[in-house]
This record gives sequence, C-alpha cells and structure tokens, in this order.
Amino acid sequence: MNQIAESVWNDSVSKPEEPKKLDANKKTDVLIVGGGMAGILLAHHLKEIGINSLVAEAKTIGGGATGNTTAKITAQHGLIYSEIIKRYGVEKARMYYDANTIAINNFRTLASSFPCDFEAKNAYVYSTDNRLKLEYEAAAYRKIKIPAQITDKIPLPIKIKGALVMENQAQFNPLKLLYALAEGLEIYEHTLIKHIKDGKAVTSDGKIITAKYIVLATHYPLINIPGLYFMKLYQHRSYVIALENAPDIKGIYLDEKKNGLSFRNYQDLLFIGGGDHKTGEHKPNSGYQYLKRIAKEAFPNSIHRYHWAAQDTMSLDGIPYAGKFNARKRHLFVATGFNKWGMTGAMVSADIIKNLIAYGKSDYEALYSPRRPMYSKQLGINLKSAAVGLLSAGGPRCSHMGCKLIWNRSEKTWDCPCHGSRFSKGGHVIDNPSMKSLSKMPYKGTTSNIN
Repeated sequence: MNQIAESVWNDSVSKPEEPKKLDANKKTDVLIVGGGMAGILLAHHLKEIGINSLVAEAKTIGGGATGNTTAKITAQHGLIYSEIIKRYGVEKARMYYDANTIAINNFRTLASSFPCDFEAKNAYVYSTDNRLKLEYEAAAYRKIKIPAQITDKIPLPIKIKGALVMENQAQFNPLKLLYALAEGLEIYEHTLIKHIKDGKAVTSDGKIITAKYIVLATHYPLINIPGLYFMKLYQHRSYVIALENAPDIKGIYLDEKKNGLSFRNYQDLLFIGGGDHKTGEHKPNSGYQYLKRIAKEAFPNSIHRYHWAAQDTMSLDGIPYAGKFNARKRHLFVATGFNKWGMTGAMVSADIIKNLIAYGKSDYEALYSPRRPMYSKQLGINLKSAAVGLLSAGGPRCSHMGCKLIWNRSEKTWDCPCHGSRFSKGGHVIDNPSMKSLSKMPYKGTTSNIN
C-alpha cells in the first residue's frame, strides 16, 4: 500500500466548502488572527455568548499545527507537575491540572454535538531507565490530589522501569471537530494579516479590519516588539508515522525523555511519534528514518501507511502564553507556546481569552499570563542560539530577523535555528514567524548538493 506524506486527519475528512478570501474592509467586535484549533474554539466560544468575531487565516483553517497533531487530549504533559511545583508551588500546579481537566471535559461536551471520533483513554508517561523520576512525579500528583498509580507493564515491546497512569483522558480527530465548529462562523482564508496598529489590522492586499479586540492565535506571534516573543519562544519539529497491521495498545503513551517516543491508536492504525529536534538543529536519531527503524524493530509485520511532521512552539517554563499581549496593549491578546500539547492548550487559551474579553477576568489569567517573568535557563539558551544564527557567516538568511538557515534533509526545507521559520527549497514561507519569501532562491548557487 502506498505511503501518504500527510496526516491521517487530512486524508480522513474533506473541507466543507471552498475557501473565501476577504475582499472588502470589515468591522467586528473581535478579530482572531489564525484559524487553527485555538482560533476556531475561541470564535465558537464567543458566538455562544453573543460576541461577534471574525477569523482571518493566512492559508486554510486547520492547515498548520492542528492538521498535523497526534490529537491527544490530556492533562498529563510529561513530568510537568513536579516542575511546576518546583518553580511556582503546589497551588499553581493544581490550577494547571484543573485548567486542563476542564479543557478535556469541554472537548467531551463538544464531541457529543459534533462527532469527531472522541474516545476516552488512559494516559501513561513511562521511563526506560529511571523509575525515581516517576516516583517524584507521582508524589507531585498526590500533593495536588491527582490519583497516582505506577504500573510495571505496558502493552508495547519496550522494556520500562515503570509507567505513571492518568485515567480518563482522551483522543479524537481534530479536523472533524474543527470543520464542524467552523460552519456558521465568519472565516476568511488566504487572508494574511501584515500589520496591526490601534485596533486595525491590514491584510497583504490592503484590506483593513477594525476590531475592539484582536487575538493573535497564529502559532507564533507576528509582532516582535513589544512582547519579546522571539526571546521567550522557540520552535520544535517532531515526526509521526502511522502503521497498519500493528496492535491496539488501548491507551496513550509517552516516554518521559524530551526526545522520547509517543504511541496511540486511531481506528486500525498505530501512531509512533518522536524523532524530535529543535527547528534548525538536526541530530542523530531524528526524523522519519529514525521512526521507520523503530517501527521495523518493534512491529516487524506492520505496514507504513502515513507520515507527517508537526511544528510546536515552546515556552520558557512549559506553560502556554494565553492572555493580554503585553501591559500596554490591553486590547491585544495572544495564544501561543503550547509545548506539544496543542489541543488542551488551545482549549485552555480560548477559554481564558473569552473570559478576559467578555468579563475582564479569568481564574487562570495569572498562571498563563504572557507577562509573567522571563528569567530561566531556557531564555539563555534561546538568546545564545539566536546570536549564533545571526553571526554565522554565509548561507541563505531568514527573512524574519536574518539568521542563517539550515537545510533539513528529512523534509527538504530550509529551517531557521533562531526562531523556527521554515521555507521550501525554492524559498517560499512554510512556517512563521517569517511572513516573506526569501529574496534569493537559496538552492541556486548557494548549496549545490542538497537532495
């Protein structure tokens, strides 16, 4: 059977209608820039409480991270609770759990009205070499009143030291839900916002959208200053292959290591995710070839059916940025930095921003505030990476801030190690923050042996 180089979701559902581009100036209560899961959920929430909104999407709705997710809906985000307790205390860790549990329940409610292959599943984070990490996280669970159970066996051909269970989590088909929610919303595709100032957004062809509130749900914010998101975000590539003739593993599984593997089923397929690397930094044991080797060893009778890749924005502390963009721009909001947990991150962010717009407050505003302190080890790593990229000689340069681009052999793209922009072999923008194609085609005269 042929291998398909796109996500299962894109192959499983068709868009309900032809895209509509903005062709006139508009006024609205809320302009949502970005038609991924966060933007569409927010528009849906606002519609439910009688607030008008307009979604402007540069390409097509669900065509970015949402269409390339593994679509796990869980509050178990690796070993995050021990980290939050260490940094912010028990109360904030409990708030994080509560916010994500509400998000799961909100998806469950939506799925009852909008069929999207929603399935309840237990989630497991496992370790292949260090049970103590799981014990430490289990202790964090108990501090914030989450049931904590470590099992010694999982239905995968992996030798583990243990796996920490979180019950009653979920998975679904994200595009089935997104397309269903989009019906009845005011959405304009192929509508690229280039400039935002004083409640007005200008598209690439000069149309003006005037709004009381503007929300940047663009995966990576399109405004560099103020906000300094280019300093407090970095981007990460991860890869997925989907296998036929592989077992039903009856749960969601994730290695606790940062570059570990994840597993889940969808219908008659088994997903293996991993091969991660920071965008623009390619290492051994990364990309599709690594996952293919894993699949061949672990499931020798399986058939490779699909493969795709995702790009995730990562915050400094593992918690998304959702709320007011900065102190001075009180009518500008942002949702970003979902740290590979884009589905619950999207729902939490949509709920926070809806409440801030409608009622002026949210129970989770402080925890998710984009204006929380930036000081961390990761900030130093981000700044060092940017400095190296900016000062490196030669090669094609990113049109965002001028960093030297790196050739991604696995995906045949030019990737920016500073801020994560990606370009086709011919120099066209694939992923933001860059909004401009390269002025010179990088494959002509600069690198003669790329393949």
